[in-house]
Amino acid sequence: MKIFAPKENAKQETRAALDPAAVKKLASLGADVIVESGIGLRSDSLDKDYQDAGATISTDRDGDMGKADIICRVSKPSHEDVDKLKKGAIHISFLDPFNEKPLIDKMASANVTAISLEMVPRTTLAQKMDAISSQANLAGYVSVMQAANRINAILPMMMTPAGTLSPAKVFVIGVGVAGLQAIATAKRLGARVTAFDTRVEGLEQAESLGAKALRIDLGETGATDQGYAKELTPEQLEKQKAEQGKVCAQSDIVITTAKLFGRKAPILIEKKVIDQMKAGSIIVDLAADTGGNVEGTILGEEVVTDNGVVIIGTGNFEGHVSKHASQMLGSNFANMIEHFWDKEEKTLPINFDDEIQKGCIITHDGSIVHERFKA
Repeated sequence: MKIFAPKENAKQETRAALDPAAVKKLASLGADVIVESGIGLRSDSLDKDYQDAGATISTDRDGDMGKADIICRVSKPSHEDVDKLKKGAIHISFLDPFNEKPLIDKMASANVTAISLEMVPRTTLAQKMDAISSQANLAGYVSVMQAANRINAILPMMMTPAGTLSPAKVFVIGVGVAGLQAIATAKRLGARVTAFDTRVEGLEQAESLGAKALRIDLGETGATDQGYAKELTPEQLEKQKAEQGKVCAQSDIVITTAKLFGRKAPILIEKKVIDQMKAGSIIVDLAADTGGNVEGTILGEEVVTDNGVVIIGTGNFEGHVSKHASQMLGSNFANMIEHFWDKEEKTLPINFDDEIQKGCIITHDGSIVHERFKA
């Protein structure tokens, strides 16, 4: 089978779907791996690195995309790219299926098997191919580093002959994968960290990393079967905002990580809270690319409010560490293909009795097959 990984077209996308280590793993399975020339230039991998790992370097993007049996890419394809795929091709990428119905329809009508990385089940067996978690981990790290670089202060306590500097106060809202990494990174840098999550287990995990848990009695909350926090009622959300606002006013850095799967992110920090924050405080909105958790976030920009609060909503935070982001993504892709690979036939068979494939395949054999998107 031919596996093709194109170079990403989006200006803001610095990651590559496959890194040289992933290429080597896929080539060892007996696959013919082809990557577009320059695929790794923004993640510190040269064409020669890919060649040494066993890949063929392509200068004919459209031609090789049309011949490929499996296409691995980071971003969702354009409608024009779907037209170039051969019938029966397997396309693996982030797809944003909840918000891309025309694209899903297009892939079904083109008889393409579309695998959505967002829909990989969050199970122990599928963990090695869970790209959402691998990238969120890096985003949590980057959020703290961006805040540390932007704030006009240091994070650790420092005792000097000129006096003692108090540690920075960091408030992390949402203790999922990104939130946990943000807590761990801020603690390593010497900050005093407070964290909030609607899930009790999330607060316990935050405490295990040395953070102070903000406990708000919201009544019945919990998590979805995919491990995400359940959406709150309007009453619960208002109570959460009020208690969070008190902590935000005392914090030097606030990091928000709350995303609702397939929906617009909830607003957790309103302007009236920002108005109470100290000049020079930093807010990093990790949900910027899904609408933002902060009133006033602008995707791709840094906003400075009238009272001197900085709101960072650059988006694609993991892309700021593209070398390791590509390494982790490449491992996710290679692990997925290897897991289902038929070693004798050297193919990737589709089997809807498999829970992982059933969970992440959106279109197949000319139809939308995923239960959540059939309607």
